Amino acid sequence: MWAWVLHRITGATIFFFLFVHVLDTALVRVSPEAYNEVVNTYKTPIVGLMEVGLVAAVLYHALNGVRVILIDFWHQGPKYQRLMLWIVLGIWLAVFIPALGVVGMHMAERFL
Repeated sequence: MWAWVLHRITGATIFFFLFVHVLDTALVRVSPEAYNEVVNTYKTPIVGLMEVGLVAAVLYHALNGVRVILIDFWHQGPKYQRLMLWIVLGIWLAVFIPALGVVGMHMAERFL
């Protein structure tokens, strides 16, 4: 149940990011100066933390999406769905922790 809820939340979060990203990128054709101003507003620690959240959301959404595909299309998928959830969470941690280190070093470089 919670895997389903988190999958929907991460999907909506990614969609919102892509929507904002397309809008602010389209601004470059209207006014490059306005685009530069908007991009400069993104260079804050809060947006840096949001980037960490985006990495976490994309990673979970992708891994859980593979799990959902296996549950739907593998005849033994429903039998192993709980085990696959633990595997997804393990892979998520194994990939997210180094990614957090990389993003954290980038943020420390920029903001400290």
